[in-house]
Amino acid sequence: MMQRRTGGKRIRMDEPPPPEYDSSPPATPLGDGVTDGLEQPYTPYTPYSNQPETPLTQGGLDTSGEHDGLVQLHAVPPQSHLSHYVQQPQTPAGPFETQFDQQCQLQTMSKVPEVQGNGTYEQNEQFEQPPTPPPPSLSTRPVRTARGRQRAAVTPAAGGNTAHSVRRAAVVAAVAVAAAAAACSSPDEPVKKRRQNKKPVTESLSEDENSLCFVIRLGRASLQQVVDDWIESYKADRDGALLSLMQFFINASGCKGKISPDMQASMEHAAIIRKMTEEFDEESGEYPLIMTGQQWKKFRQNFCDFVQVLVKQCQYSIIYDQYLMDNVISLLTGLSDSQVRAFRHTATLAAMKLMTALVDVALTVSVNLDNTQRQYEAERQKARDKRASDRLESLMAKRQELEENMDEIKNMLTYMFKSVFVHRYRDTLPEIRSICMAEIGVWMKKFHQNFLDDSYLKYIGWTLHDKVGEVRLKCLQALQPLYASEELKGKLELFTSKFKDRIVSMTLDKEYDVAVQAVKLVISILKHHRDILTDKDCEHVYELVYSSHRGVAQAAGEFLNERLFVPDEEAVAGVRTRRGKHRLPNTPLLRDLVQFFIESELHEHGAYLVDSLIESNEMMKDWECMTDLLLEEAGPSEEPLDDRQETSLIEIMACCIRQAATGEPPVGRGPTRKVLSAKEIKQVQEDKARLTEHFIQTLPALLRKYLADPEKIANLMSIPQYFDLEMYTTSRQEKNLDSLLKLITEIVEKHTDSEVLETCAKTLEVLCTEDTAIYTRCDVARSTLIDGVVNHFREAMDDYITLIAGEEEPDEDETFSVVHGLKKVSVVYSCHNMGPWHLWDHLIRCIVEAKDGGRTLPDEAVKHCMSAAFYAILWEQKHVEEVAERGGGGEELELLRSHLHSLMDLMKEILLTSNNQMLKEEAYITICDLLIQFCKQLESNPWQRALVYEPDRALQQMLNDFIQSYVFIEDDDDEQDEHTKIEELHKRRNFLASFCKLIVYNVMPTKVAADVFKHYVKYYNDYGDIIKATLGKAREINKVNCARTMALSLTMLFRDLNGEGMRINRQGEDFISLKELAKRFALSFGLDAVKNREAITALHREGILFSVDPLENPQDPTGPPLNLPFLEILTEFTNKLLKQDKRVVLAYLDRRITAGMPSSRGEDWQPLLMYRNSLVHGETDLPPQTSKRAYSRKKKENGGAAADEEDVGDDGDDGGSDTEFQAPSSTSRKTSRNKSRGRAAAPIVPLPRPPSTSPSTRVNSESSPSKGSGFLPPATPSEISPDRVTGSPRPWKRTRWSLDRPRRSKLYPASYREEEMEGWEEASQGVPEEEGEGGPTY
Repeated sequence: MMQRRTGGKRIRMDEPPPPEYDSSPPATPLGDGVTDGLEQPYTPYTPYSNQPETPLTQGGLDTSGEHDGLVQLHAVPPQSHLSHYVQQPQTPAGPFETQFDQQCQLQTMSKVPEVQGNGTYEQNEQFEQPPTPPPPSLSTRPVRTARGRQRAAVTPAAGGNTAHSVRRAAVVAAVAVAAAAAACSSPDEPVKKRRQNKKPVTESLSEDENSLCFVIRLGRASLQQVVDDWIESYKADRDGALLSLMQFFINASGCKGKISPDMQASMEHAAIIRKMTEEFDEESGEYPLIMTGQQWKKFRQNFCDFVQVLVKQCQYSIIYDQYLMDNVISLLTGLSDSQVRAFRHTATLAAMKLMTALVDVALTVSVNLDNTQRQYEAERQKARDKRASDRLESLMAKRQELEENMDEIKNMLTYMFKSVFVHRYRDTLPEIRSICMAEIGVWMKKFHQNFLDDSYLKYIGWTLHDKVGEVRLKCLQALQPLYASEELKGKLELFTSKFKDRIVSMTLDKEYDVAVQAVKLVISILKHHRDILTDKDCEHVYELVYSSHRGVAQAAGEFLNERLFVPDEEAVAGVRTRRGKHRLPNTPLLRDLVQFFIESELHEHGAYLVDSLIESNEMMKDWECMTDLLLEEAGPSEEPLDDRQETSLIEIMACCIRQAATGEPPVGRGPTRKVLSAKEIKQVQEDKARLTEHFIQTLPALLRKYLADPEKIANLMSIPQYFDLEMYTTSRQEKNLDSLLKLITEIVEKHTDSEVLETCAKTLEVLCTEDTAIYTRCDVARSTLIDGVVNHFREAMDDYITLIAGEEEPDEDETFSVVHGLKKVSVVYSCHNMGPWHLWDHLIRCIVEAKDGGRTLPDEAVKHCMSAAFYAILWEQKHVEEVAERGGGGEELELLRSHLHSLMDLMKEILLTSNNQMLKEEAYITICDLLIQFCKQLESNPWQRALVYEPDRALQQMLNDFIQSYVFIEDDDDEQDEHTKIEELHKRRNFLASFCKLIVYNVMPTKVAADVFKHYVKYYNDYGDIIKATLGKAREINKVNCARTMALSLTMLFRDLNGEGMRINRQGEDFISLKELAKRFALSFGLDAVKNREAITALHREGILFSVDPLENPQDPTGPPLNLPFLEILTEFTNKLLKQDKRVVLAYLDRRITAGMPSSRGEDWQPLLMYRNSLVHGETDLPPQTSKRAYSRKKKENGGAAADEEDVGDDGDDGGSDTEFQAPSSTSRKTSRNKSRGRAAAPIVPLPRPPSTSPSTRVNSESSPSKGSGFLPPATPSEISPDRVTGSPRPWKRTRWSLDRPRRSKLYPASYREEEMEGWEEASQGVPEEEGEGGPTY
């Protein structure tokens, strides 16, 4: 019979989370009697005493009717107010209780050394939680012997003739053999010293092939059979069987220690654990539960299954015999409090799985108890003459036994929860905390009558604030099935009201898995507790549909489906269009979707909203419903869509078509190169066929309706790019094809918007795909369109030139006509070959006149001429390639080379001399793209070798001057609106990306990037990602050259500080900023000092040479060199040197500057002393030098043991060559690498993480980037795309601003920043620089 809790203080769910989630990692809370600030001594645990107590009976009366006394719960967290547990007078202990009573009196146990991993000793501060204090007596009723215990106490007589299987006999023999083998170890013997030659864990665990650990690890026998054999051996010799089980837990922890029968009989569990700790001689830090590999993963699963199968097989008798469970629980409790991480982790996992198994037993007992109670009531209600008194007595005895068994199981669960879970859920090891959270969720789901209570739920609520994402994830996964159950929702109301805000805030968790699970949990709360979520809570989740992480966005899409997009067929019942057509069921949902898109104010991100919903809501592919809303006029009972709603619906529809036809998520969502599965490919083909079949017929009508609206037309014209073109002929839709081609020509003639023209050109390119049945028809339409464009261009040019020649001023219409005529030529040239129309001479003539100052054309028209000339070069290259494959092409090649050099000369002259910013920007982009297109990689093809164009130093300087003037500028114009500022930043980022591509692809030497690297910190918010990627790729090309370039960047900035030869203020803001840049450069080298040793030593050499040049100070002959403060900057790189390299650098420094050591002005020499001290730190043979003058700056600590002395070389005259400043040769690298293993690794300062929520999220901060803050500006996809570098490119894809980004300049999500660099991994893998294998010399 379940008892009601009547005593104790009410649990408060509104308590704040424990303080460990606000500061230090979780640790077991100290008891009330511990003085603040003192470390609690290691208190011996009290073994489990199986005196039953029902967990729910924490006060009041129990079944025996005796009154309860009150005792204080041990180790209660400061915030918790657990109900007081009761204590009753105990009856005299039985034979098995005597041993436990003796253990409870143990008070003189010495503190066990703290051991980390499998034997390494930790410092106390790393493991602060004290072990479990002695628990109160759990006795609440007199000891009784159940029938199950009586049955379990009967063991077979010795020498019986019971027949066992071969496997069973082997297990029984193994128990005896293991006990006899371990008997040689006496507890009175002194502890042996550790062997020097340690064996790996794998070898140590495989020594005893008859042990339980070995059998379970291999998994060759079924766990059911292993458990059955162990039970048979337990019935024959329970001491030996228990010894093998205890040994199993010890071995599973990775310990090789053996428990002998004498130890088992004469030593307490605490003493046994202490001795096992002393024999724990593995120093690798590994143990089975954390080891990688399929074998150990299987062992972990078998370990958990073994514990549960063991309890399941023993559930009817053995677990109640007051021997097995008492000893197992006592051992696991002690091990879970060990300061050996392996013991603690393994025992906690075993204890939690043991509790889960006991919960299953409790459920079985509960079912049997209910059945017995019903049988008893049915029998008792019979008439007296029909009632069987014997059956009543039997049922009553059975019910009493089941009640006693249930009480005993609950007593075990309560003890283990208080002595293991309450302490380990705050363990310093996150894996242990995860185990606790995962298992308590299982208990609440299975045994909700006992565990689904506020007194248990609060532990999950507190742990939601854990600092480790995996632990937070386990908490949410534990809550998920509870909220998904309609039966349990009533018990979660108080918990939900108190922790709802925390769960909602976790949807923005930095760990994406946690955020996804949090959104799913909020969905469950919405289903069962709909009123508890406020509109503000829902808005937090709404915004996540625009998240850069696809899993989070799709989970938020499911929330939208549950909250907003709920199908309601009654809403459209009887609703008809003006023509009388019934509205489809998804009509109101699409209206809501459009309104949501408009109100979100992120109109440029329709593709992200579509990706969040397309897999979970069928309305996203309801093409007929979408087109009906656009084409059918609204009926009398509905409102028509306004212009803004129509524009939004068309944009959403175009995004749905694109994703349905390609199966690819938008840029920034998911992997860059996703390989579709066979099922996904089939789905894409079916979707593509359905949308093609529908839009072949409806698209011409849509284009005619919105022909005058550029924004709608731009989206509608992109739809044919995703058609299955063969369906035009297979379904006999040639008439609709002709209509589409005529509409494309008409749109190009009437529209001048760049996006519309570019979309039309691209769509026509797709329709003109060769080897299709409609190619001929489309090619004729293309020729007609190009004829119209060229004729319009020539007519406009002739009219304009005639007016200029007649000294007349063209009016606006004539100027508009020539500008947009050239724009159409440029746009069409980008996708289609207009070479046969011979426009090259016209284009070049216009550019030459603009360059010479004639300026017969408007600036925008000249810009389009330059763009068209660029595309003309690319199409010529493609034509030459085709001719060369047929064996000719000599004349065409020379003509192309002549055109290329002519255009490059014009662009260079405009970039150098022009005062028009628009033309200079176009010339810069054209030069960068042509340099990439005709780089040295063309030398692999003999016929293209003559086309290689290498930039000379003058051109390199010209490009560098441009980015210094137009990229690295302060944006202080407050009059510009936000959108204009974003457009300008977008353009500047593209300029910088074009320049950096030349470095990445070895078109220009790495040292040219020094002027870019020096702006890394100052312009980190705007260009930090581009510069960082360039820095990484430059290091891949040549580490030494990259390091020298870093040094060059630092010296450039230092010269700017020391421009007048004045004394540098080392406390000034500029100098501190320079040090910050050096720190960021140092962090970019990572932790592998051996891999970067040549680069680091080269950087130090460059820095030392700069610091001592000039050596003499013209202003003060006795003072230090003018550049000596640069050594303080160089100190930031000292911790990247190996110890042996530090001595080499120090010797080089001493040869360079030996005179003029600290004189009367000690502060001026402080940088030298600081640099020297950083080099000699930790070296016993070189004591640090200090200045005569106090210096307030705190030195960095660079730990490490003293290295062996090495010969540096003689202090002869230094000519400045590299040979005397080389790190130890390759023959000594192995030695130096071995010596460097003991060096403490320098900590890494993590770079700021891009925002993972809405693309419009901006993190503004004035602090320095290294402090974890930074603004991630909007970026465009593929700003640094390498598509046009290798091989023979398709000339209609110009590498201008971007190849893949949409033509509109919009605010793209922060995730685009990752896509900008997506092709850099393929660039210049191991390609040496142009000056040779080692790169350019300095």
